[in-house]
Amino acid sequence: MAPPIRNDIRNDVRTDRSTPGTTRRSLLAGVAALGALGAAGCSRVATASTTDGGDLLERLRAAGVVRLGIAGEIPFGYIDKDGELTGEAPELAKAIFKRLGVDRVQPVPTEFGSLIPGLNSQQFDVVAAGMYVNPERCDQVIFADPDYQMLDSFIVRKGNPKGLHDYQDVVEKKAKFATGTGYAEIQYAVDAGYKESDILIVPDQVAGLNAVESGRADVFAGTALTTREVVKKSAKTEATKAFAPLVDGKPHVDGGAFAFRLTETKLRDAFNVELRKLKKSGELFRILRPFGFTEAEMTDLTAKELCGG
Repeated sequence: MAPPIRNDIRNDVRTDRSTPGTTRRSLLAGVAALGALGAAGCSRVATASTTDGGDLLERLRAAGVVRLGIAGEIPFGYIDKDGELTGEAPELAKAIFKRLGVDRVQPVPTEFGSLIPGLNSQQFDVVAAGMYVNPERCDQVIFADPDYQMLDSFIVRKGNPKGLHDYQDVVEKKAKFATGTGYAEIQYAVDAGYKESDILIVPDQVAGLNAVESGRADVFAGTALTTREVVKKSAKTEATKAFAPLVDGKPHVDGGAFAFRLTETKLRDAFNVELRKLKKSGELFRILRPFGFTEAEMTDLTAKELCGG
C-alpha cells in the first residue's frame, strides 16, 4: 500500500471531501460498529512494556488475541461484504500469530494516516495494513521485514492522452495530479517538482479512479497492484506500466511490512522468524496471491535496507 511519508502531510495539500462511490472512508464507516464491539470485548490495550525488548508477545499469548490496526483498503486490510476481516496483511497475520501461539486477530479500523499514532497510543497492538517502510516511519515504529515489494503506477484516461508514465512527465506536462490520503506518492511527486499545494488528495484508489473519470484529475498515482485492480471496473481509464519512482535520483522499490511499537523488539523478531519460514516454504505467496500479488512482488528486502540503516 502507498503509505504516508509523514503523518501530517494532508495538512499541507488540497483535500477532496466530496468524492462519490465506495471509498475507504465509507468502508470504515460500515465497520465502525464491528470495531466498537471488538473493543467492548477487549477494552484495554496493554501499556508499553518496561522490560528490554518488551513483553507484548507473552501478554498476547495469555489473552489469545492480537488487535490489528487496518485502514479499510483493498487488498491490504479490510472487512469484506460478509463482515469478515481479510486482506493480504490480516491473512498473513492470522497465519503468523497462530504460529506464535495467538489464535485470534481482532480488527481496529482507522484512517491510514492515523495508523502510526494509533499504534503508539495503544489503540491496537500491530499495524497490519501493507505499510511501506521508509526512514521517516522508522523513527516512529519498528518494522518487520517486508512481505512484499511494489512499484508505482498511474490511473489515466483510456489511451493515456497526455502520455504520463512517471512523475517527471506529470510535472513537465502540467497534469492535474491526484493521489491518496497520506500516500508515499505525495512525496515522490513533490521530489519530481510538483507543487505540493496543487496535489488533489482523495481517500483511496476508488476515489482516484472517480477523479480521473470525471476529469477532476488527469492522473492518480498509487501502487501497481491497486491501480491495475481498480481499473478493471472502468471502461474509461487504464493503468500505466509499473515503474520505480526516483529517490535521490535513483530508482526506488518500496516494500510493505507490519509495524510495531519501538519497545516491542521481541515480538517483531519472533514475527520475522515465522515470516522467513513462510517465504522459504512458498506459503507466503500462496497467502498473498488471492489478493492480486504476483511472484515478482515477493521480496528479500529487509527493513534495515529500507530504513536506510
